[in-house]
Amino acid sequence: MPFSTDDHRRDALGMKHVYPVLSRRSGGLSLGINLNPDKACNWRCIYCQVEGLQRGHAPAIDLALLEDELARVLRSVAEGSLAHRLGLAEAVVRDFAISGDGEPTSAAEFPEVVELVAELRRAAGLENKSALVLITNGSFIGHERVQRGLKILARHGGEVWFKQDRGSAAALREVNSVPLDPAQRLELLRTAASLCPTRVQSAWFTLDGQLPLETEVTAWIDWLRDALAHGVDLAGVQLYGLARPSHQPEAPRLGQPTPSWLEALGDRVRELGLDVRVNP
Repeated sequence: MPFSTDDHRRDALGMKHVYPVLSRRSGGLSLGINLNPDKACNWRCIYCQVEGLQRGHAPAIDLALLEDELARVLRSVAEGSLAHRLGLAEAVVRDFAISGDGEPTSAAEFPEVVELVAELRRAAGLENKSALVLITNGSFIGHERVQRGLKILARHGGEVWFKQDRGSAAALREVNSVPLDPAQRLELLRTAASLCPTRVQSAWFTLDGQLPLETEVTAWIDWLRDALAHGVDLAGVQLYGLARPSHQPEAPRLGQPTPSWLEALGDRVRELGLDVRVNP
């Protein structure tokens, strides 16, 4: 099977919840934990690569099945068979990413999933070698069970990657297809960062051949500035372009910004005193 940063198929191993990807943001092999095999999400980002995306929440998670799948993958990592299957010289797990085909924190079993993944990572001897990451749109962070999960994530040295693609309500609605209040988003970010190290991640792209308006770029940077002014302790910011084609109706309208444009945006964010990672 072809295996590259362009291929993030969730069924690469024929499993329901566990899938390997070569991740630009992780810098190598990432083991994804898909809590949304129903392809249901409460957002609909216009750049989303999930084919058949639908509105909704995660289904009930079979924790025993998830444990079995992840344990089997970790055994194949240790034995070297995963690297052979994927056509890699070696399979070094850079991180375990709780993510998937929708918003993972919509799963009722989210705290139990975090504990389970952390324990299997420890049992495999990867606790100090592989990161533990939650990729989230942050919309459920006000829920007690999600906050409980973030505390567990923090206890195991994990990190939250909190999606914030734009700074104004109008641009957020255009990009994420949901009505979002930037001030409320800041409060959710503050809560996340108070419970677990949190990094803002943001996708940037051209729309109808045009780069984002400077007013929108400034609004997003000002949102970050406001977060810092309100005492939000951020681990950093991740900027990335489009590595894979969107499967949303807007796909023909989307394009890739130049690496130099993304790097220049990163430099502007660094001026706020934040650590910035750029993945064109």
